[in-house]
Amino acid sequence: MYQFSGRIKIVAIALIILGIIGMAYGFISGKSKTIEDAQEQIEHREAKEAHQLENASFSKHTIIGTNIKQQDVHKEETKGHQEEAHADERHAEHVLHQLHNRPWAALFVAMFFLFMISLGILVFYAMQIGASAGWSIVLFRVMEAFSANIVPIGILLFLFLLASAFDLNHLYVWMHAENDPILEGKSFWLNIPAWLIRAAIYIGGYILLRYIIRKKSLKQDEAKDYTAHKKGFTYTIIFIAFFMLTESGLAWDWVMSLDPHWFSSLFAWYIFASTMVSAITVLALLTMYLKRKGYLEFVNSSHLHDLGKYMFGFSIFWAYLWFAQYMLIWYANMPEETVYFAQRYEQYNYLFFGMVLLNLFFPLIILMDIDAKKNYWIVTIIGLILLVGHYVDFFVMIMPATVGESWTFGIPELGALLFFIGLFLFVGFRALSRQPLLAKGNPYMKESLDYHYYTLEH
Repeated sequence: MYQFSGRIKIVAIALIILGIIGMAYGFISGKSKTIEDAQEQIEHREAKEAHQLENASFSKHTIIGTNIKQQDVHKEETKGHQEEAHADERHAEHVLHQLHNRPWAALFVAMFFLFMISLGILVFYAMQIGASAGWSIVLFRVMEAFSANIVPIGILLFLFLLASAFDLNHLYVWMHAENDPILEGKSFWLNIPAWLIRAAIYIGGYILLRYIIRKKSLKQDEAKDYTAHKKGFTYTIIFIAFFMLTESGLAWDWVMSLDPHWFSSLFAWYIFASTMVSAITVLALLTMYLKRKGYLEFVNSSHLHDLGKYMFGFSIFWAYLWFAQYMLIWYANMPEETVYFAQRYEQYNYLFFGMVLLNLFFPLIILMDIDAKKNYWIVTIIGLILLVGHYVDFFVMIMPATVGESWTFGIPELGALLFFIGLFLFVGFRALSRQPLLAKGNPYMKESLDYHYYTLEH
């Protein structure tokens, strides 16, 4: 039996408290923003843009001899546009909404990221059962325990969506749009009652099916036959089918509808790939931590190697989807599609391309080696890099549509991330301490205990 470490408990609670303080600061400071702050930010941006235009004009003059009089005319036109923008109250109101959105968006990024990691662990667990895999049985209790986070985080996520529906934030612009023919055409799907009902179905279905599958798994430990295992297998297949049907819906509802005029047929797969990389990475880090603490003595380097293979494989799958989505939209060059990437390229340039480097280069170069995938330190370092990279991926998915150029990474973002990491650790390790670490009733247990990858030393 795993004993819930006092040190882990203190760290988790400390993270939760620090997170609450950081989020509270974010909401208080965000609420205090006024139209004057928005106007000031607009003026700052326009001054910066004017400076860039002036430098560009100077460079052009020095290279090809642009007429000074033409530059003066251009400056006057730029000044006129700036004065017109300053007087645009609707633009100032939009920027103010972005400033107010920041703590909400920071909360949503961290909450959605950790919810999808919890859900991804459950999906990976279901994949192993559905495939009747033998190697991974020794990891089942870890998967069951940390997938428990879909309950508290899922409930908080639904409350967050309710707050959005009740106009406590302006994250989902389609909820407030008027006389928009594109959104009117999507109103059969993007309407608040149906949106909330679907969210309740998604989250409620995941929680219910996880409860049933885990209950059957625990019952099998004390059973004299395999009836519980067979029933658990049936419910697992139902869960896999339910997840594959609903994952697209939640990707459209919760993330893609933040940019309601934009669409991509690859988007749900893209989120799925990022989710699975992150979930398997967290599972590998947790497994190594427990192994180093003297638990999971039945886990060997071959099990770790296979987790490393999944990290590598899903990283390549993610990179393929990222490239396919980006390349096809870039090549077609259709304004209604390119607007999504244009905003991220202009306003989130370093994050947008930096996370590609983090999520592809390191796993591709390092995890390709067979020995690297069974080395604790290498897998830990690569795992942490991948988690940072995929958090940035979720950040870049959500922030441009909600806060635009007003983004930064500060106390609200850090506070939300600390809160949900602390909650994830507390709930997961608490669930882990309630049951034996070995699913001894599973019919494939002997295969898992004896598992050795044939090219690795026994």
